[in-house]
Amino acid sequence: MKSWKKLLAVGVACSSLFFAHAEAAYTLNEEVANPPAALQMATQIGVLSYKNPDMQSRANKDAIVVLSFGTTFKDQRTKSIDATAKAIQAAHPNVKVFTAFTSHIVIKHIAEAEGSCDYMTPEDTLKHLMREGYTRVALVSLSVVPGMEYKYDVALFHEYKTQFKAMSLGTPLMYWQGQENQPDDVMQVMQSLHLPAYKKGTAILLMAHGTPDPSNAYYSVMQEKLRAMKRNDVHIYTVEGWPRLEDWAGKMKMHKVEKIILMPLMMVAGDHANNDMAGDEEDSHKMILQKMGFKVETRLQGLGESKKIRSIFVEHANEAWDALIK
Repeated sequence: MKSWKKLLAVGVACSSLFFAHAEAAYTLNEEVANPPAALQMATQIGVLSYKNPDMQSRANKDAIVVLSFGTTFKDQRTKSIDATAKAIQAAHPNVKVFTAFTSHIVIKHIAEAEGSCDYMTPEDTLKHLMREGYTRVALVSLSVVPGMEYKYDVALFHEYKTQFKAMSLGTPLMYWQGQENQPDDVMQVMQSLHLPAYKKGTAILLMAHGTPDPSNAYYSVMQEKLRAMKRNDVHIYTVEGWPRLEDWAGKMKMHKVEKIILMPLMMVAGDHANNDMAGDEEDSHKMILQKMGFKVETRLQGLGESKKIRSIFVEHANEAWDALIK
């Protein structure tokens, strides 16, 4: 079987194009003269960066904007989102770090429930930075996979990049899968999960969000990485994608599983974790499994509560920063 590299070489011979690895991103080979805009857009993979030629004489005033969907669960904002932003701030003590919520609905609900909201939308945050004279902005995504939420981050980058001297956008928690010379984000995250030790008769179901975007396929990659780790007792299902809970429940019965541990595979243990997964309503995942005869244990901890996971986000923030100042 031909390797990906050899197949790419064939494409190069046919089209005179070559994608070169360059610090967590891909760029066109310098031999490609005057590439059209569509080709430049198509080859923007990994960390994105833009330098505005009309603003290069302006003084540097730098900011990092952490982009998160947000949550209405106040304790989870503190334990997961704010804790990650603080870790990024600690890695960049001389740079102002802002946190913006991509969910306008979450911002509205926080304001209504708590009387005020300290988080702005990404659009309002970037407009604020423009008014305050910031010229270089690194965007850091707290998305778990490059799905619809991350596409929102990418759209923001392209909409606002010309308003600043320089702008960059880092990759989400899991982006690279070990292809070519890139890191294996998925394996790194799977190895960083606080999974209970293997015990015969017990299965662990990790609840992810799921997405209608093709990036839903990342959950299959995660499952393969878990198999490579010899964790055949750990299975991933989604709330709004594939696979669903019912895709695993019957298999658990067939394999004589007696106990199931439910854990969220989300940045925060928010509404989905507390209600859809661990709630006491008859249609919650916990109750459905109990009705099927399983003993069920729920563990409510968002990914952002893990120091190991936060360190990965810091790595990705560092990559975005390096692309900004390069």
